[in-house]
Amino acid sequence: MATAHLLEVDDLHIEFRTRDGVAKVINGVSYHLDPGETLAVLGESGSGKSVTAQAIMGILDMPPAVVTAGEIRYQGRNLLARPEEERRQVRGREIAMIFQDALSALNPVFPVGWQIGETLRQREGLSRSAARNRAVELMDLVRIPAARERVGDYPHQFSGGMRQRVMIAMALAMNPKVLIADEPTTALDVTVQAQIMDLLADLRRDLDMAMILITHDLGVVAGVADRIAVMYAGRIVEHADVRSLYRAPAHPYTKGLLESIPRLDVRGQELATIRGLPPNLMRIPSGCPFHPRCPYAQQVCVDVVPHDLALDDGRTSACHFAQEVRDASARR
Repeated sequence: MATAHLLEVDDLHIEFRTRDGVAKVINGVSYHLDPGETLAVLGESGSGKSVTAQAIMGILDMPPAVVTAGEIRYQGRNLLARPEEERRQVRGREIAMIFQDALSALNPVFPVGWQIGETLRQREGLSRSAARNRAVELMDLVRIPAARERVGDYPHQFSGGMRQRVMIAMALAMNPKVLIADEPTTALDVTVQAQIMDLLADLRRDLDMAMILITHDLGVVAGVADRIAVMYAGRIVEHADVRSLYRAPAHPYTKGLLESIPRLDVRGQELATIRGLPPNLMRIPSGCPFHPRCPYAQQVCVDVVPHDLALDDGRTSACHFAQEVRDASARR
């Protein structure tokens, strides 16, 4: 008998209804997460990565957002059909989220220890002293030096990397089974990015969590993720295990993202780019939404929306020429 996934997003559709029109932000997204694994969700800004995560957490502003179809199942329960009080119990306790801008997410007028302990005081009934002690433990867990001395410091007294560690500590306060990390290395320098990614990988393993890592940077996920879902214009265009995707991408968009990564062994050449811009979600192109930017595009790409094609290595690609793209990628 097949085992149900820990978390499943199934054919999710979300629109934003505004005075200027309807933006179709999520257009049939499906992916799953199993216990203990890391799924990386990649794509340019505006591809729908964060909106999908916010829908999972139940923190989308409705309106203007409207879920028009699909399900989000956690341990077999469709969260979209549950009352708000039940979703509130799942939020933080079962599924937690790290937001990308720690400086904006943290309250500047309260010490970080107070902010970490607030959830424990409100939802677990801990006393102030017990919550403070637990905050120190969580700060130690995320490797903030001299945690007991710094628990009373304010956000502005921490560096960007340390503020992000505070955000991770807040997310871990309720021991969630699923951690969603939304662009956790934004605005951090390369060295600190590597430290944060190593920390998240160690925490996932040590705490036996599952993790969804949202990013636009293929470079930060190679050593962390088990599988990758690539998003474009509100769709998953390629879904593969990490090694297969890096070795030979099977969608032109994924191929373009990989080729645009700077390489130390290639010097004196211009960096590769993906031509054009992401589509206006109020006027998504016909057929394959990537066709105006795609070097492989033919008339069928303009006329027909590609369905997910299952390849022999277990991956899927929403491209009419997925096999040809993968073969060309393998030969480079």
